[in-house]
Amino acid sequence: MMLEQALFITAELRVKADKNLHTAINAIHTFCAAMKNEPGCSMATVFQDKSDPYRFILWEQYDNEAAFQQHFNAKHTQAFIEMGLTDLVQVFELNKLLKEV
Repeated sequence: MMLEQALFITAELRVKADKNLHTAINAIHTFCAAMKNEPGCSMATVFQDKSDPYRFILWEQYDNEAAFQQHFNAKHTQAFIEMGLTDLVQVFELNKLLKEV
């Protein structure tokens, strides 16, 4: 039995109060779509809080830590950060062992 590790990220973003919500939503969707094309990223999904429309949760899955670190060097990641639309509230990094079938 061979085990591989995958890295799961849960990130909470908050749109800054002085930023346009619809602009931020479009930027977040574009960012997540670009993440899905990163080598080693197999999931990038975004959820908007029903009770707080300025709060977003991102679920991401990477093959390994190296793929996750490469994510920060990606052009679209740097561009999203430079837009300054959101604050990163918190991040959870979780490992799940996947069993090869």
